[in-house]
Amino acid sequence: MRNIKVILQYEGTRYQGWQRQDSTGNTIQGKLEALLTRMCGQKVEVSGSGRTDAGVHAYGQVANFHIETAMALPEIMDYMNQYLPEDIAVTDIEEMPERFHSRLNSKGKIYRYRVINSSVPHIFDRRYAYTVEEKLDMEAMECAARLLCGTHDYKAFTSNKRSRKSTVRTVDSILIEKKGDEICFTFQGNGFLYHMVRIMMGTLLEVGMHKREAAQIEKLFESGTRDDAGYLVPAKGLALVEVFYT
Repeated sequence: MRNIKVILQYEGTRYQGWQRQDSTGNTIQGKLEALLTRMCGQKVEVSGSGRTDAGVHAYGQVANFHIETAMALPEIMDYMNQYLPEDIAVTDIEEMPERFHSRLNSKGKIYRYRVINSSVPHIFDRRYAYTVEEKLDMEAMECAARLLCGTHDYKAFTSNKRSRKSTVRTVDSILIEKKGDEICFTFQGNGFLYHMVRIMMGTLLEVGMHKREAAQIEKLFESGTRDDAGYLVPAKGLALVEVFYT
């Protein structure tokens, strides 16, 4: 049995997230599994590096699957790109050792969130960026971003209230870059909880709009209460950029 690793790009706008669902086949994982099952003539399960939410995009999602086929890697990649929907693509393919797992072996990820800070609509960015009309204080957001970095318990920054797993994560950096009306927030860390980046974004934007103080960040780590943190920003501005394995 061969273990195949692929790097994927997808526009998440019309999908119900990454994870397969019994109620719909309209997920990224569901589309991939259906295609590979047809290709191989037997059921194929696909594992992803993480479960992107409905509406979230990816430039570098990593997935792997075990298949029995004599097809060469370029043939597998060509087949997938021929029959996948036009908003999902395989950009790279590699054969891996049997024990490689795209999620369990991941060492870190980069996510990017795009904000259009303007009252003028940006029509061609409407599916990929969140518009905030109110003026944002860059210096205040950068201060808050520094406080959000490090190794902390990010329980206040997740919507998953039932999980018994550790909510301690390490955020290595949050880079904020402004170019014209667009502000790009790049998050790098060893892993992110359910909705964690989107809640951190809501918190940063509230600081930027002077609705909360950057100094309150430390108290959020202490409280661990979701309702104390910022709002959940829309999924459309978020994209998984890269997954690290070393």
